[in-house]
Amino acid sequence: MSDGPSVDLDVPASVLAVGAHSDDVEFGCGATLAKWAAAGAAVHLLVLTDGSKGTWDPDAGIEELTAVRHREQDRAAGVLGLAAVTFLDLVDGELESGLPERGRVCETIRATRPDVVVGHDPWARYRLHPDHRHAGLLVTDGIVAARDPHFFPDQPFPPHRPGRLLLFEADAPDHYERVEGFVATKVEALLCHRSQWRNTMGVDPTGPDVDAQRDAFARRVHEEAVAAGAAAGLRPAEAFKLMRHL
Repeated sequence: MSDGPSVDLDVPASVLAVGAHSDDVEFGCGATLAKWAAAGAAVHLLVLTDGSKGTWDPDAGIEELTAVRHREQDRAAGVLGLAAVTFLDLVDGELESGLPERGRVCETIRATRPDVVVGHDPWARYRLHPDHRHAGLLVTDGIVAARDPHFFPDQPFPPHRPGRLLLFEADAPDHYERVEGFVATKVEALLCHRSQWRNTMGVDPTGPDVDAQRDAFARRVHEEAVAAGAAAGLRPAEAFKLMRHL
């Protein structure tokens, strides 16, 4: 039995990160993904929803917002060095973890054949956003389906069993990825999501203090990485629940 948390997986050859919305993965594990991509991993991103509720503006056009969030996510993926982004475009705020949605996640796992899957912790206590909870369940349920041949047998890809699952926003973290040197990349990727500056980053893009607010947001992200690492006696890190034997 381990006496403490684990630190740093071997760099995987292939990774699939799954987020409920554009920017979720950047917040949860952006520095880890950037680190792995820089080391040669092929990192794929699956975004489950269309992001159509991601604004505080009641008069925003939904189609345009969805298109903007796609463009922002593509730019952020470029900053992180990701290999590809797939959008399922399920309705934001209405995500379900039912059989049809599970089948689509299963097919993505079988298509990308990741060594490591990264997603939301569906069991985190007091989780408020239902999309995050359902996204986490879709990852865990999708892994079970992807590994066994009698689930979704008509899909065009053979079964695949990932080696590890990392859950971010973890209720009980027991694994840490050291990310010193990659926190600034995480911040740069997050700031690609300009449509989310006001409601998730505390930055008013039209205000006179925008530069100061951006700097304050960058400091918060760095401080969170420092605090996560300190919990395990490390320098800046991102924290996860690690699941093996999938």
